[in-house]
Amino acid sequence: MGKQMSKVLKAKAIKLFSMFPDKFTTDFEKNKQILDEYKIFSYSKVDRNIVAGYITRIKTMTEKQSKVE
Repeated sequence: MGKQMSKVLKAKAIKLFSMFPDKFTTDFEKNKQILDEYKIFSYSKVDRNIVAGYITRIKTMTEKQSKVE
């Protein structure tokens, strides 16, 4: 079983995605670079990776929803 994401990190990811929806992509590596480059998220690397992964997931879900509609 995998490690669960904390509610705090999910909330931060959702907030960041809502603030900068056009900057983030469906590519995990690019999202990590964006978080590092703009110093948006200044926690540990593990937390940064969790947030970048969740943002990637959110972006993928929103793109799939827009294609269906």
